[in-house]
Amino acid sequence: MSRTGENMDFDALRRAMQENYEQPEGPARNARAELLLAEAEKLNIPLAVIEALGHQLKVYNYSSEKDRMFVPFARLLRMWDERPEDFDEYETHSLHWVFKWVSSGMVGQPHVPLASIEKWLGEMEHRYRLAGHSERAVRSTEFTVARSIGDLARAERAYTAWLAADRDSMADCHACELHDQGWWRAEQGSEAEALELWRPVLEGEYTCAHEPHAVLASSLLPLLRLGRLDEARAHHLRGFRLVRPMESMRGAYADHVEFCALTGNEARALELLAERPAYFTDAGEPRSRMDFLAVVALLMDRLTSLGLGAQTVPGPAGRTWTAAELAAHARVEALSLAGRFDERNGTAYVSGRVRERMDQSPLVERLPLGIRATPTVAAPARPAPAPSTDATADTEPDLAALLAEARRLSAALHPDSVAAWAAVAEAADDEDLTHRDRAELADHEAMGLGPEGVELFARAAELYEASGDPGEALAARARGAYVLALSGRTREALAAVSEPYERVLALYAEGGTGVQQAASVLVGRARILLQRVHEAAETNGAGDGSEALAAAETAARELLALAEPEAGNNVLVASRAAEAQAMLGELAAHAGDAERSAELLTRGSEAFVAAGLPWFAVEYEARLTGIARHLGDAEAAERAARAALEHGADFLEPTGHAQLHLQLAEILGATGQFGPAADHALEASHWADEGGEGPTLGAWARHQLGGFLLRQGRWAEAAEVLESALPELSAQTHGDGAIVQTHWWLGDCLTELGEHREAAEHWLQAAEIARHWPEQHDHAMLAHLAAEALGHAELLPEAEQAYARAGDLWRSLGNVHGLIRSLRARAWLAVREEGSGLDTARELMGEAVRVCEDEVPEDDEARAQLVAELAQTHRQFGDLVARSTPDDADDEAIHALFEEALAHVTLAVAGFLSLGKDALHSRTGAQLAAGWLEADLEHPGWAAARAREVLAAYAEGDGSDETVVARRAEAERLLRATESTA
Repeated sequence: MSRTGENMDFDALRRAMQENYEQPEGPARNARAELLLAEAEKLNIPLAVIEALGHQLKVYNYSSEKDRMFVPFARLLRMWDERPEDFDEYETHSLHWVFKWVSSGMVGQPHVPLASIEKWLGEMEHRYRLAGHSERAVRSTEFTVARSIGDLARAERAYTAWLAADRDSMADCHACELHDQGWWRAEQGSEAEALELWRPVLEGEYTCAHEPHAVLASSLLPLLRLGRLDEARAHHLRGFRLVRPMESMRGAYADHVEFCALTGNEARALELLAERPAYFTDAGEPRSRMDFLAVVALLMDRLTSLGLGAQTVPGPAGRTWTAAELAAHARVEALSLAGRFDERNGTAYVSGRVRERMDQSPLVERLPLGIRATPTVAAPARPAPAPSTDATADTEPDLAALLAEARRLSAALHPDSVAAWAAVAEAADDEDLTHRDRAELADHEAMGLGPEGVELFARAAELYEASGDPGEALAARARGAYVLALSGRTREALAAVSEPYERVLALYAEGGTGVQQAASVLVGRARILLQRVHEAAETNGAGDGSEALAAAETAARELLALAEPEAGNNVLVASRAAEAQAMLGELAAHAGDAERSAELLTRGSEAFVAAGLPWFAVEYEARLTGIARHLGDAEAAERAARAALEHGADFLEPTGHAQLHLQLAEILGATGQFGPAADHALEASHWADEGGEGPTLGAWARHQLGGFLLRQGRWAEAAEVLESALPELSAQTHGDGAIVQTHWWLGDCLTELGEHREAAEHWLQAAEIARHWPEQHDHAMLAHLAAEALGHAELLPEAEQAYARAGDLWRSLGNVHGLIRSLRARAWLAVREEGSGLDTARELMGEAVRVCEDEVPEDDEARAQLVAELAQTHRQFGDLVARSTPDDADDEAIHALFEEALAHVTLAVAGFLSLGKDALHSRTGAQLAAGWLEADLEHPGWAAARAREVLAAYAEGDGSDETVVARRAEAERLLRATESTA
């Protein structure tokens, strides 16, 4: 940017203003505009001052200092009234255009009296009529004023008149008009109609500098109220990305904070507040500050209701704020501003709306966003259910009822049985319990302790013996032996289970115990032997340890033979039979028989479900999922994963939910079902965060989610998710391949969003990691992509360096096509440089031609690819030369360049022609390029022949093919051009 203080001429002033307008919104841009106005005043050119005032007015309007735009506008208007001839056509249009900003902008300034606003509205209407403009913009502005002050009847009249008036050059763009129209319908409760009005903006049919930014923000709550939660999430991720850098869009920013506060995303809302500390105090637009503070009060009240009122939160600079303190402060400030508006308007309308906004209740208890949120405060704890009002503090639990419930859950093998027995233990004194009661208490307490419950299982066995149940005593001892195995003491566990095993079989044979107790001992022994197989596999690799495999299989078959005949008579026995089937499935997997394993695991899972014990099926369904994927049976894998999720829904810990959702997401993604895959990856990221696995499992889920969104073309959402995942991905936990892939995907997203510099940064970071990999193809590809992005970002020296790096890598890999393309790209960069750029470009294109010609193809397919590459190189060589004609070149120089270009394009035509139908479009494109060059070189007959060749090539072409239609049309234009010069 040019420095102020220099004596710039009018052209330099215009360039400086354009450069300044392209800078980010904010005080720095505004200050620069003021300096440029001072420079304009030095030129003594009225139009220079007019343009500088217009520039100043625009940057003020799109900033937090909107209140400063009235002064330059008043000066412009005075200049117009005094000497309208000083205004050119563009500045005349601009003066009338910004009338709308000033008239509607005044209503957002409570110090401006209503009478003044009405005066300016009347002035606008008068001047528009004199200039011959439609009243559409006037009625639109009147609508804005009326709705803002609460005159809803007048707003509806103005709205009707606005839509009835003709569109002309003063009307707001379609995107902005549709935003306001949809907002009005949403305010009247017609939210579905509002969303339909907004649809062309949301789909990109109509856009402008601040749309779809504002529409995306305005659509959030209507979508939530209509239950369209996926769309609301998408609009938040996409819309906030657009609003974030726009300082002037504080109102839309507040909409996003509000959305987070009403969907259980308080931590995300706090992050948003922390990003914009100036929004608490910027006073240039009181209306948007009031809206922002109202949303702050809403969020802080929400945190306080969750028990987090004492937590530190982001707030106005100068002090530390708790949520409760900021809630009170923001409410007072918002209502104070509302009161000023109401005093000016003579109504209570604004205050009423602000109170409604601050007092909203959540619309959704939990809406996962798929992005990482680093809470500024502790994660909000959801309120626990209130205790029953008719319960008294001294009410004692009914021990008999607690015992009955615990035994009912135990008989059903329900996962909540351990907690039920814990409730019994808390309610009972030892003297209130029988030996049997105490045995069951100790048994279930031990189950809850896992490997630490060995001694309690022994105590339970003693109590079962004392109660006269030797079979259950042996079962308890077997359970104690199994937990020894879980702690790595497998040899000791086998020794501990041997006596209960032998005794229970003898006891069962004598009729001294039932099949339930015998099966409980046998399952304990079989589990220990299976654990030994797992340990052998970890030590020696899967498939080894045949002795352990054989012993475990014998134990599982013995259990199955005992339990299966009685499975229909007893739930616990049915569970043992089902587990035996599943164990055999696991053992088949260890033996390398995946198909048999899948069959047996399916039988076991189905048996658990048939017995009414679906929660026990989850573990085996998850394993079955992995085996089915290994076998390439995507349908079976998906079916098993869905079953595991369904059966475990009410019983899994958050991490289990996350793992199953992620497993299903990966299955769906592998089969191209990217929408459903994204849904499950989203759930996985949420559950991982809930389970405290955000930096590990959660980061991987976000990585996957971003990839699935990208494959659907949802670039902005994917970018938000991937940027969220990146800080927590680590080479140690996730592998450097995941980090490279995330950077790569981000580069793809940002390129689609037009953020080329940022895309290049991600590709370069990925390339730096891939530089250390043994295989260098990814390194070369990433360097090439980064070079393309740097070129699009107009960073030409950096792009040249990156292309050179990519070319060296392609050369080292023997990848001729990559090398040729990097050389061609460098040539195009070179012609953008002043001086000897064309000479350098010729050298690079020439080298690309030589590389093609020197390569020896391995087969016919490789030969065809090389011919196509050479033809494409000649085509680009010709285009490059033809487009490099200097502005001051004489006819002889131009003729020479066109002849050189034609020679290359002619070679391209011949190359494409030799490839037949496969290169038809490429060939006709080159023929037309040659024809235009021949026309410019005054060879109309040759040019006409080229056009006829193209028309003949497409004589029977598909009329629905866009390329065919375009080629025919261009050939006909070329023919007409040759006829006019013949």
